[in-house]
Amino acid sequence: MLDVTEEMDSPTFKSDTVLSDVHLHRPNKRHLMVRLNAVGQPVFLSYFKLLWNTEDSSSEKHVKEATTERELQYQSELYDKDRNNLKKEREFINSEGVEALLDEDGDLEVVRRPRSASDLEAEDLLRDRVYPVILMKGKEDAFEEEEECTRSDVVKIEHTMATPLEDVGKQVWRAAFLLADYILFKRDTFRCCSVLELGGGTGMTSIIMGTVAKRVYCTDVGEDLLAMCEQNVTLNKHLMEPGRGEVKVKELDWLKDEFCTDPEAPYSWSEEEIADLHDHCTVIIAADVFYDDDLTDALFRTLYRITHNLRNSCTVYLALEKRLNFTLRHMDVTCEAYSHFRNTLNDLESLQDRKIKYIVEHVKLDFCQFLVYERMEQL
Repeated sequence: MLDVTEEMDSPTFKSDTVLSDVHLHRPNKRHLMVRLNAVGQPVFLSYFKLLWNTEDSSSEKHVKEATTERELQYQSELYDKDRNNLKKEREFINSEGVEALLDEDGDLEVVRRPRSASDLEAEDLLRDRVYPVILMKGKEDAFEEEEECTRSDVVKIEHTMATPLEDVGKQVWRAAFLLADYILFKRDTFRCCSVLELGGGTGMTSIIMGTVAKRVYCTDVGEDLLAMCEQNVTLNKHLMEPGRGEVKVKELDWLKDEFCTDPEAPYSWSEEEIADLHDHCTVIIAADVFYDDDLTDALFRTLYRITHNLRNSCTVYLALEKRLNFTLRHMDVTCEAYSHFRNTLNDLESLQDRKIKYIVEHVKLDFCQFLVYERMEQL
């Protein structure tokens, strides 16, 4: 849990929480706390800038260009300073000989550069401490980035930073950015499609998909999480094209065999929406939902049931981060959740079914990066 102190300057995280580090990979950005959700968790608002025009060159180049001018200037000054120091050391060695670097016992004496104030400033430039800022009701204009709310290259996402395991959907995870990158890179592939997202969480990927697709059903479970997701969809309405890009937030529990159609439930399905999904859906997406074996099994059962009822052939895009953990049981670094996912995926591909056939293909991660995050090899 997040321990909210009176000053809100030193958030601490207890050991029973799961923490996403996506929000930490945002240099020089302060974190805006907007409210407490229904279960008392602090909800933060983050701005994620879309790096358009990345199709003409590598993603690495454009991510570097997104770095602030101050950071680049400091790196240049630091490089020049180190180069000058190295030059002086070489001149000193050449003039005095190697003996000048030895102490009285004959050991090599290394003179270390003192830790200066500029070095401390540099660390702050590369990764600031996280100091949440509370946005008081009626004072939205006090936040310096509020003017970006309607920009076409900025996505606004409300999320938490640390949660119990059952609430990890309220955080933002790397695989959601990876899948969003792929959608933006393959915009023409998804244009005018009808899409279903399983485990949509904060809605980040569905919102990006909504910029090109005709209709997106963003699904998850839990009224509090779905309310957060719906709020994020509302915050990003300006990204959707007029007359297109509809994102509908719906409940879909993988542990149940049927859609929720209770009219009293806030995120239930109508019969028309279920029919629309079955008649028109051609794309299913899911990002970072494979962290628990039982949930992985439940997701694949849901995937099997839904694809069996679709009128058209469907492509499923799954994105995840392969998380390595040391376990005492194996006395080694393992990735059991990923291994179970791959085994279940193999079972699905080898399934003997007269009505439907599943073909699994691996997508290479050589496509452009449109969002600033750490694209690791484990993705």
